Amino acid sequence: MASVASSSSFSTRHLLRSPTPRLGRRRCRPNFLRMVTRSCLDDSSALLQAAEYTVDTYVKSGMVVGLGSGHASGMAIQHLGRQLRTGNLKDIVGIPMSVASASEAAKAGIPLDTYQESSKIDFAFDDADVIEEGTLVAIIGRRKLQSGESIIQEKAIINASNKLVFIVEENQYKGGLEGSIPVLIQSLNWMATAEEIDDMFLGDAEVWRRPSMGQAGPLGGEFPVVTREGHNILDVIFTSPIENLVLLAAEVAKSLGKVDGVVDHGVVSKIPCTVVIASQNGLNILDKLTADIVG
Repeated sequence: MASVASSSSFSTRHLLRSPTPRLGRRRCRPNFLRMVTRSCLDDSSALLQAAEYTVDTYVKSGMVVGLGSGHASGMAIQHLGRQLRTGNLKDIVGIPMSVASASEAAKAGIPLDTYQESSKIDFAFDDADVIEEGTLVAIIGRRKLQSGESIIQEKAIINASNKLVFIVEENQYKGGLEGSIPVLIQSLNWMATAEEIDDMFLGDAEVWRRPSMGQAGPLGGEFPVVTREGHNILDVIFTSPIENLVLLAAEVAKSLGKVDGVVDHGVVSKIPCTVVIASQNGLNILDKLTADIVG
């Protein structure tokens, strides 16, 4: 890739270029349980119902619960606090995924603990920016990070949980994923890392460093995001739907792992998991129990 001038933008040559021939199309076929619980809800009522359903169905007394970050998770945290105050649940310990969820939980009266690598988490709920139809692969970290939020901690708690539920609205459940995938990189020599990632793509995406304020731009402006761990965020922005993201994510993760300076990314493909989808027609509950690969 040509070098980047200090005042110019750069864009990627998109979709992963593999040194080996592309594999034939494969699709993950999860096992599903669908359920519609109520009709004629407005968006806020539907999301609240989804949050309450998640807590009432999956949280049991004595559990250690990962507390997600986002609007739906905030509703679930508030409902969990009410269930503790009324005595419907007891001996719950929450492990927050962000400062915002910790603050919400403290106000709700939920006892908290900090996440450690040895933490045993019985159940976790979280928001997702997008869930891919069929595979239930999630993208997190697209939204602007608030103070104290960490994609690394969020993913660590998700991966440590024995059971995971994503709470989303109907418009976040898509047949093909499009938009951006956040990639965390070391701040030192970030442009060299960005250029190497750029060279992995052929023409369906652009790579921009995320700014902390002001207008977005390829270079991230004078004030790029610096996470609490000291990393920058590259948004790999896809302009067309990404098919077979489970396979693609595995390839991307493997390839990104070879790039000096890459720390993590926002793709979550945890198995098993459940997605609770809020819509005006009620709730759809989708369970991914296996990852059967069909040739």
